[in-house]
Amino acid sequence: MMPHDDQRPDPDALLAQLREQDRRAARGRLRIYFGASAGVGKTYAMLQEARKLQRDGAAPLVGVIETHGRTETARLLDGLELLPRRRIDYRGKTLDEFDLDAALARAPGVILVDELAHSNAPGSRHPKRWQDVEELLAAGIDVLTTVNVQHLESLNDVVGGIAGIRVAETVPDRVFDSADEIVMVDLTADALLARLKEGKVYQPQQAERAAGNFFKKGNLIALRELALRRTADRVEGDVRAWREAQSIDAIWKTGAGLLVCLGPGTHAEHVVRSSARMASQLGTGWHAVYVETARLGKLPEIARARIMDTLKLAHSLGATTAVLSGEDIAASTLDYARDHNLSRIALGRDGSRWPWRRRTARRLARLAPGVDLIEIGQPAVPPAAVSSATAAAAAAAPPRQSLLPHVWATGASLLTVLVATPLQPWLDLANIVMLFLLVVLLVAMRFGRAPSVTATCIGVASFDFFFVPPRFDFAVSDVQYLVTFSVMLAVGLITGHLTAGLRFQARVAAQRERRVRALYEFARELSGALAASQVFESSRAVIQNAFGARATLLVPDADERLGMPAADDGAATGPAPGNVDLGIAQWAYDHAQPAGLGTDTLPACPLFYLPLVAPMRTRGVLAIEPEGGRWVLIPEQRRQLDALAALAAIALERVHYVEVAQAALVNMESERLRNSLLAALSHDLRTPLTALVGLSESLLRGEPALPANSLALAQALHDEAVRMGTLVANLLDMARIESGEVRFNLEWQALEEVIGSALRACGAALRQHTVTVRLPPDMPLVRFDAVLIERVLCNLVENAAKYTPAGARIEIAALARGAWIDVTVSDDGPGLRAGSEEAIFEKFTRGERESALPGVGLGLAICRAIIGAHGGMIRACTSTLGGAGFVFSLPAGSPPELDLLSMETNDA
Repeated sequence: MMPHDDQRPDPDALLAQLREQDRRAARGRLRIYFGASAGVGKTYAMLQEARKLQRDGAAPLVGVIETHGRTETARLLDGLELLPRRRIDYRGKTLDEFDLDAALARAPGVILVDELAHSNAPGSRHPKRWQDVEELLAAGIDVLTTVNVQHLESLNDVVGGIAGIRVAETVPDRVFDSADEIVMVDLTADALLARLKEGKVYQPQQAERAAGNFFKKGNLIALRELALRRTADRVEGDVRAWREAQSIDAIWKTGAGLLVCLGPGTHAEHVVRSSARMASQLGTGWHAVYVETARLGKLPEIARARIMDTLKLAHSLGATTAVLSGEDIAASTLDYARDHNLSRIALGRDGSRWPWRRRTARRLARLAPGVDLIEIGQPAVPPAAVSSATAAAAAAAPPRQSLLPHVWATGASLLTVLVATPLQPWLDLANIVMLFLLVVLLVAMRFGRAPSVTATCIGVASFDFFFVPPRFDFAVSDVQYLVTFSVMLAVGLITGHLTAGLRFQARVAAQRERRVRALYEFARELSGALAASQVFESSRAVIQNAFGARATLLVPDADERLGMPAADDGAATGPAPGNVDLGIAQWAYDHAQPAGLGTDTLPACPLFYLPLVAPMRTRGVLAIEPEGGRWVLIPEQRRQLDALAALAAIALERVHYVEVAQAALVNMESERLRNSLLAALSHDLRTPLTALVGLSESLLRGEPALPANSLALAQALHDEAVRMGTLVANLLDMARIESGEVRFNLEWQALEEVIGSALRACGAALRQHTVTVRLPPDMPLVRFDAVLIERVLCNLVENAAKYTPAGARIEIAALARGAWIDVTVSDDGPGLRAGSEEAIFEKFTRGERESALPGVGLGLAICRAIIGAHGGMIRACTSTLGGAGFVFSLPAGSPPELDLLSMETNDA
């Protein structure tokens, strides 16, 4: 066996380390200034570092800095080179954003990019600023940046539960973990609140709101704890990486990690509970391991069930559990402790009366003298019996056939006597001894340690009785044969022990290789899966091959209810439909937790239900019917099954989003084709319609005047041509709006002017209706595009006139409501059909399915597109007049103040 103090690095690990170093050498270095909340001084510390770099001869470039009005922070910018911001026009506003292309063109040695979690404005190359930073790092540029703990993706929901506010801008944890340096900028809650009151965090109005919401002392203390713990986790990872890089085998006591070594004894549950209390008192995580040797692998089924129950108890109490394989319990335990840098090892007190059985603690002390060993005493109360479920499984298991290998070992030794007897005249006794040792070796390879001991004893006795003079007697005439017997017995026992150990290790390695190969083949199959049915079939096949269990996959329908797969999906290879309990499966799906056999939820169920939890949502449930239930309790088997389930869930999610992307692409292409056809059709129709309108007007105004009948026909021709022109204009406008070709001319204007223009344009349609306009005298100016808002009002008024009888009332009203200006167009007609309030805004949807009224159902769709482009919203409702009502809201904004003095001067 290789000594455990061998510190030679693993060649594969060393090669991977060199490749990682080469990759990092080509990239820039990322330093993150990390804090619990805004105002702790992250930007200030980053600017101080930039000024230090400048004094040392470097030329840092300030890419983007958000001072938030803090004079102390702004003062540090003096003398530093600032990168001009890039201006982006978005919904009538001009936004200043980080100019990534300019930064890449400048290629500075160091650049400062504040607020890593910031979301870029639409139109930027990347939606998130951290993606800009990754591109800078890939170009070899060092980056200094800042981030708060609430912006880490993994802690976003935790912070939301503490502060009651869910932060929308987040940074993936992988970006944080891959940073070269993390600088913790810390400040106590009282000091931060004092800075907030002094106006050093936000402006006075913002500070007042923040103090009443996010900046509460309890929130700040909790956020500070999260930030410190996350930083400690990162430092722990750095320590582990350094130890691996330097091939350091010794355990460093940088943490209070606890490792519990469990044995097959009846006091293991007491050891687990005592260790859980100890870990809680130390405030640290803990691990529980069980080392299965060849001897322990042959324990009775009831004892193995008790071990699995103990590991399950440890897992439920918060431990990380593992089943290790090895012949040396102490060495395997110590290897695990070194890998996880656990400086304390706890184990139960061995009550064995035999000194040679109490060796684990002594070997641990000898192999690792620097590790703290904790011996847990025996309980005062006798341990409880094994759980009913595992006891029943153990009772149902077939008895172990332990006598047959010993019979084979005895027969092989006697057969050696028969083979060696006729060869005795030609072979020396030493060669005959070799034959017996060969049999011992073969028996050990085939049947293990105990049968090899039997073969050794039978071989020594047979050699003495049949071959050593005097023959056929156990008496020994020469004392030197006693040495031969002793050496033969010792060599046989040692050879059998070593061979059995190698056989056990080979079996363990083969099992591990099968598990790894199964995962690899499963991942390879899933990488080429293009449909959910392929994922189903691959999952069932790998579970059948790896675990000897039948499985089926339950998928949700549109109502999130699980159901059995279709018959053509190969459901016959899974559990019988009558054995699957959809209620338990639904619980596992809703709670994203396993249920059934081997769990804490309905463990008496014969099936194991494992949810397929993907990054976005749960994609289904695996219903597994194992032939024997014990493997469900083994941590390694459960981890492999969890890995298979995770791969299947990710594959299902990938297939789902591929289908979504394909559907979206088809819809986009269909929409683009339809818009192109509409635009082409509108252009082609506009010229002849304009000619028809002109000719009809010439007929109406021509000299001499037409007869009454002809005049009525000319008037009808003119009206229909104008109506067709309006429809064509709507088609063209819809195509232009959806293609993004419309440019808005946003100005502060009065609503009454636009309403008057719209009513004048709709004069012909409103000849038989009564129109009322109600506007408050103090209606403020609103910023909008007058031409487009006039089109909205025209469409709404014409729509009201079209679907109401002659003489109906139409009312236009406006109201200032906080940050919004509401404009309502209502009538006293028949109103809207129930449930159609949203559908009527869809393109080519009309108020009446079958109607003689003209129109193609684009007017309201154009209204929604225009209002949405202005940053507002529009909805349909029942009006106060009893008919239909349409309300569109525009942002009120902050109208410019009129300079009355300059106006009076101009008037003079």
